[in-house]
Amino acid sequence: MLAGDANDEDVSLFDAEEDAGKRSKSRIKHPVASFFHLFFRTSAILVYLLCEFFSPGFIGCMVTIILLLSCDFWAVKNITGRLMVGLRWWNQVDDDGRSHWVFEARKGTGKQQQQQSSDSESRIFWLGLIICPVIWVIFAFSTLFSFEIKWVPVVIMGVVLQGANLYGYVRCKVGGKTSLKNMATNYFGRQFLKQAMSKEEES
Repeated sequence: MLAGDANDEDVSLFDAEEDAGKRSKSRIKHPVASFFHLFFRTSAILVYLLCEFFSPGFIGCMVTIILLLSCDFWAVKNITGRLMVGLRWWNQVDDDGRSHWVFEARKGTGKQQQQQSSDSESRIFWLGLIICPVIWVIFAFSTLFSFEIKWVPVVIMGVVLQGANLYGYVRCKVGGKTSLKNMATNYFGRQFLKQAMSKEEES
């Protein structure tokens, strides 16, 4: 199983290099991939919210939403993640018939990674990847509380497909062998130490 490399960053020694690096990092280098990264998932949400106002047929709305969710799952898993943040994940079966999940990050130095992706693309990727599954979870609870049983399979499909991509890319980001529980523990530990140090400085 492949794990991600450390996020090394080269420190520029001159202001001109820093300004050029900031401009290149803020530029969107894959506009088509960035567009489709948000297009399918936001379209599925909009169709879910507005379909009853424009189309009385439930079957047509359900098929449209599932198609959009499926296109989003395929595009994010196979294209936008690789282009925008240099991450990918997949499942493979070995000769013994056992299934293995592979989480991979792009190899290279910090300067090479900056040439292939930008901060703007990374921000777009992770915001879309995190916010949309949260919205589908909200839809799931609202569907249950309003007793709209016919929409339950649709919102479950949204939670599963977009949640799977979120989980896969988080595993790629933190490393395939890194436990998410350990990552959360380390994060809260660092936050606690920062607060403790800030209180000591104030006193």
